[in-house]
Amino acid sequence: MKTVTPGIYYHFKHPDQHYEVLGIAFHTETEEDMVVYRPLYETDKELFVRPLAMFLEDVDKPELGYKGPRFVRVS
Repeated sequence: MKTVTPGIYYHFKHPDQHYEVLGIAFHTETEEDMVVYRPLYETDKELFVRPLAMFLEDVDKPELGYKGPRFVRVS
């Protein structure tokens, strides 16, 4: 299984808005691994979480002319 390492990523829709992945957390109710990350652009949110499987998945958005990973590691 692929995994996520701490570092800087961007979402495919907003390559100019970076996120810092802090690590992986375990959801005790669903038993899912969740990616914990924070935006590095202006926002009033401090932390975000997203299921690991969703963070790692490839998306196919022909209407946007994009096919590839949802999040891309920058550094």
